[in-house]
Amino acid sequence: MIRKEAVKIIAESVGNNPIISANGFMSRDLFETYDKESNFYMIGSMGLASSIGLGIALKNPKKQVFVFDGDGNILMNFGSLVTIGSLKPKNLVHIVFDNSSHESTGGQPTHSSEINLAKIAKNVNYKIFVVQTKTKLMSVLKNIKKFKGPIFILIKISTSKERSKRVSWKPKTIRDRVIKAL
Repeated sequence: MIRKEAVKIIAESVGNNPIISANGFMSRDLFETYDKESNFYMIGSMGLASSIGLGIALKNPKKQVFVFDGDGNILMNFGSLVTIGSLKPKNLVHIVFDNSSHESTGGQPTHSSEINLAKIAKNVNYKIFVVQTKTKLMSVLKNIKKFKGPIFILIKISTSKERSKRVSWKPKTIRDRVIKAL
């Protein structure tokens, strides 16, 4: 499964719930497959989607908040895992798409193949799910409604030559759309 397929499946499943997506191809794929006002597309700030998602989750406890992160992004901001795990937002679902690559910047390898991201997240109080197939992904998406967060879904994906178009919204417009949707 490639990232764009997984992004589309999840985005359709979560409906109008807010999605905060990491910079690069992650935001491009979400924009192209499921643009909506409650999507926050991170433009240019690597590693901060989880921090922004935490803030939105804490201020909107009745909304389920989804963070779409890449393995490279979460490795840039490991501190957010600890903060999220300490604060335990019940409404946060943190999804990491892991292809062991900084795909958006040329495919340089990450170290996610050498460390266990799910185990680290579990050690800081996340409920963990690991996914490698579309069938398992759809099953997990149905079942997470039974659990309180923070929830961590690690999706093993393949790199792809397919490229989505750039997000056409300006950062201020992205911010304003999300605020209005919340």
